[in-house]
Amino acid sequence: MTDRSHQLQRVRAASSSGRRRVALMAVVAAALTVGSTLPASAAQARGSDDVVRKGLERLVQDDKYPAALAATIGRDGRTRNYTAGVADVKTGAKVPVDGQVRIGSNTKAFTATVVLQLVGEGKVDLDAPIEKYLPNLVRGEDIDGRNITVRQLLQHTSGLPNYTDVMMDDLIGKARHTYYQPRTLLDTALARKALFAPGTSWSYSNTNYILAGLLIEKVTGRPLAEQITKRVIDRVGLRHTYFPGVGDERIREAHPKGYSSAKPGEPLEDITALDPSWGWAAGQMISTPSDLNRFFSALIGDKLLKPAQLKQMRTTVKVPEDAGMGSTVRFGLGVTSTPLSCGGLRWGHGGTIPGYATMNSVTEDGRAAAVAVTAAMPPTQQGPDNVEALVDTALCK
Repeated sequence: MTDRSHQLQRVRAASSSGRRRVALMAVVAAALTVGSTLPASAAQARGSDDVVRKGLERLVQDDKYPAALAATIGRDGRTRNYTAGVADVKTGAKVPVDGQVRIGSNTKAFTATVVLQLVGEGKVDLDAPIEKYLPNLVRGEDIDGRNITVRQLLQHTSGLPNYTDVMMDDLIGKARHTYYQPRTLLDTALARKALFAPGTSWSYSNTNYILAGLLIEKVTGRPLAEQITKRVIDRVGLRHTYFPGVGDERIREAHPKGYSSAKPGEPLEDITALDPSWGWAAGQMISTPSDLNRFFSALIGDKLLKPAQLKQMRTTVKVPEDAGMGSTVRFGLGVTSTPLSCGGLRWGHGGTIPGYATMNSVTEDGRAAAVAVTAAMPPTQQGPDNVEALVDTALCK
């Protein structure tokens, strides 16, 4: 991507979802010259699994991602892991199989799950105004929490402006190691005018999920990280997934480094260490491809929500054509649905954050695929599309 404003439009709507373009933030493209001699490896890849391995190698060789990782659950129920590229462009270190990455806006699916659990417990009403739970907090120009429902927050139909649109340059620059309180993020958004009247349109906004996190803390009287850990991570046995604590800038377990660059073609910067507090309930978490598959499989497989709340989560709205997400993606409450090339739907989210991008989906019959790359945007226009296409290919093979 060569035009920054165009990139902001594409990434802002990224991952964050079952689509590459719903993202937490936008980062500039990363460039790396990789030839056919770049080391590549694959774990447990045989026969038809070569399509995933070769797809990862193309992401490295053609789209110039430093590294690519994938985990799949096939029609046979087996989990397979794959890697390509290098974990460190300076040392050429091998990519750890199922290594940890920052998962960006996939965090939203965890946050939405906790909110919907509280709905199932009778503690939150989806169609009640956020004012009921956070009185006098949501106020701004054409912004009034008395007119914005919890459902509209989770589905990005609130009209609230996106705070990362304002903070982006600082977040990948001078403020990379700055700790942000959730209220600071919210105040940044509320200083801007509403995008539209609640419920009249759709626009991806991380601000919605900052409020969802504050809602969780207010209703439960406990920290968001604790609630996500207790209600989701521990419940389905995600052994390599966590919500970083205050001041924790590292990635705890084996991981490939994440990279960014100021402009396409400029040298890569190792941006692995950063303070992710600016993402909070919208994008702070760390996980692995196989743990993402396990989480979304459990979620869509009725293991985390009651049937009524899962139905609400999977009730989707159409995303506007100008949102930069294509014509087929639809948004539910913290999840997206996208048609598969082989028929049926895939459910997931996705996420981008400085240094990493993930795309992941599961199907009704138990198939799952997650692909992670170690730059949020590569020099090529086709990179994000190819990541997404590989998820579809892995699910349809």
